[in-house]
Amino acid sequence: MSGLKVQNIFIVDDHELVRQGLRQLVDGEADMHICGEAANVYDALNMRSTLTADVAIVDLSLPDGNGLDLIKQLHAWRPQMGIIVLSMHDDELYAERALNCGALGYINKQDSAQKLLLGIRQVMKNKIFVKAEILEKIRKNPSRTITSKNAINIQMLTDRELQVFEAIGQGITTTKIAKLLNVSVKTIESHRRHIKDKFHLSSGLELTRSAIIWSLEVISAE
Repeated sequence: MSGLKVQNIFIVDDHELVRQGLRQLVDGEADMHICGEAANVYDALNMRSTLTADVAIVDLSLPDGNGLDLIKQLHAWRPQMGIIVLSMHDDELYAERALNCGALGYINKQDSAQKLLLGIRQVMKNKIFVKAEILEKIRKNPSRTITSKNAINIQMLTDRELQVFEAIGQGITTTKIAKLLNVSVKTIESHRRHIKDKFHLSSGLELTRSAIIWSLEVISAE
């Protein structure tokens, strides 16, 4: 077991019983470790500088703010961190919104512990984890923030733009992409702008979500 990579898990939920249950669940897994807990948005944001989280489990209903806004801020702070929502809210109403804010997965609190563990492990691999019908809805509507392979004409990209797009989908930062391709950060930023223009994407978040859907195998939570 010495070669096993342990993933650090950060929990944001205002219910102590839920956090306790998640601690017990995660403590039973050899490849997971709780690195921090927060009961509200304020604490979660204040803990960012001391966290080395690989995955964050976030509730949408928090006493001092909106969980969707927190997801946006966590994703902007640490894009490579996988975020999975654990909520009582209806999947049909909130799952797609959560993904559009930067989450990779959505689990209902009524689901089983094993389904949650499966979801966490898929998010660890930077893979989408939502119900099949929600994923199908996203795929069929190219106007949404999350753009599917069917909605992207990859042939529009130059070879270098394709390299950058694939790297973005793997969660690699602009600085690291520049080092990998042996070019300047300014050059990568230029490629990002061109890709956004070609795919009619209005923000870096839309670009990231589109690249993830394109580059990675999508895992259904069904």
